[in-house]
Amino acid sequence: MNKLSTIKELKSFLLLWLSQTVSELGTAMTNYALVIWAYQKTGLASSVTMLTFCMFLPTILFRFIAGTFVDRRNKKRIMLIADLVAACGSLIVFCLHSGSMLEIWHLYLINIILSFMNSFQESASFVAISLIVPEKHYTRIGGLQGISGSIVSILAPALGSVLLVAGGMELVLVCDLASFAVAFLVLLFLVKIPEIRHKETENEPFLKSCKDGVRFLRDNKALLHLTLFIAVVNLLAKLGNDGLLAPFVLGRIGNDQRMLGIVQAATSAGVLVGSIAMTVLKPVKKKARLIFLCCAFIYYAEVMMSISVHPAVWSICNFAGYIAAVIMGANQTAILREKVPVEIQGRVFSAHDTIMNCTNPLGLLLSGYLADYAFEPFMRTESPLQSVLSIVFKPGSGSGIAVMFFIVGIIGMLISITRLRKSVYRELDQD
Repeated sequence: MNKLSTIKELKSFLLLWLSQTVSELGTAMTNYALVIWAYQKTGLASSVTMLTFCMFLPTILFRFIAGTFVDRRNKKRIMLIADLVAACGSLIVFCLHSGSMLEIWHLYLINIILSFMNSFQESASFVAISLIVPEKHYTRIGGLQGISGSIVSILAPALGSVLLVAGGMELVLVCDLASFAVAFLVLLFLVKIPEIRHKETENEPFLKSCKDGVRFLRDNKALLHLTLFIAVVNLLAKLGNDGLLAPFVLGRIGNDQRMLGIVQAATSAGVLVGSIAMTVLKPVKKKARLIFLCCAFIYYAEVMMSISVHPAVWSICNFAGYIAAVIMGANQTAILREKVPVEIQGRVFSAHDTIMNCTNPLGLLLSGYLADYAFEPFMRTESPLQSVLSIVFKPGSGSGIAVMFFIVGIIGMLISITRLRKSVYRELDQD
C-alpha cells in the first residue's frame, strides 16, 4: 500500500520523467554522433570542447533573466516552447547534413540558440518538479533522474552507433525528432503543473526581481559557499575527465570508437548504480559532509585513471567515480530544494546555477587549448621534465591530457578535503 501511495503521489512526475527520458535519449544519440563527426572532421580536441562551450555560455549569460521570467510565467508553456525550439535545431541539422552542407560552425551556432532556450527550460523544469513532488521525495526523485540519465548514457552510444551504421546521421536525427514529439505530447496533454501567483512579485520591477536570487544566496552564506565550491569543481572537471574524456581515450587507443563506447558505458553504469542507491536508500542527515567526501573520491579516481593506459582501469575509475558524482549531485539538489522557498526557486536556482556553471566555459576553452597547444606538444618534445613524466605517463598521443588529469585530480582532492573542516557548511545539515 505504501508503494502504491508513493506512485500516486509521484504520478505527474513519473509521466514527465519518462517522456523526458525518451527525448533525452534521442538528443544524446545525436550529440554522440555529432561529437564523432566533429572530431573526425578536424582531428582537434578543441573542436569537441567548443561544441560544449557553445551549449553552456548562453545558458549562463541569460540564467538570471530566465529565473525571474519563469517565476512570473506559466512553467508548462515555457517547457513546451523550449522543446519546439530544440526540435527545430535537430531539423536544421538534418537538412544541412542531407544536403552535404553541414559545417562545424553550423553546430556552434545551433548550440548557442539551443543553449539560450535551455536557460528557460531548466529553470522552469526545476520549479515545476518542486511543485508536483512532495518534499519528502526530493532525494528519491534525484535518484530517479540519475537512473534515467545513466540509462540514456549507456544506450546512446550503442544505439547511436547502430543507427549510424544502419542509416547514417539522417536516421539518428529522425529518431531524435520522434523522441521530441513523444515528450511534447505527453507534457501537453497528460502532465498538469500547478501555478503559483504572487502579486507582490509581479508588481516588482523586473530587474529588481532578477537580483532576488543573488540576494538570497548572499544572505544565506552556507548556500553561497557551497555554490562557489561547486563552481571551482566544475572548472576542474572541464579541465579534466569531464571535458576531455573522448580526446583522451581516442588519443590513447588510436581512435577506437568501440573502446570509447565501452568506457562511456562504464561511466553510465556508475551513474545507474549511484542513482539506484539514491532512490532506495534513506536520505542522510549530513548532506554537505557527504558532498565533500564524494568529491574527493571523484578526483582520486581521476588520478588513478591518468596514470594508466588500460581501458579496463579507465572504465573502473569512471564507474566508481560517477557513483560518487551521482550521490554528490542528488544531495546538492536536495539541499537547494529544502532551503529555498518554492515561490522564489526560479530566481534562486538561476542565480545558483549561473554562479555554479560560470566556470564551465572557461574550463572548456582552456582544456581544449591546453591539450592541443601545451600539454600534448610538451609530451611529444624531449626534455628533462618530459623524460621524468614519461616514466609515469606512457608517451604518445593522449599523454599530455593524462598529465592534465593528474594535476586536476590532486588539486580537486585537496580542495574537497579541506572543506570538511569549514564550519560555515554545518548550517546546511541543520533543519
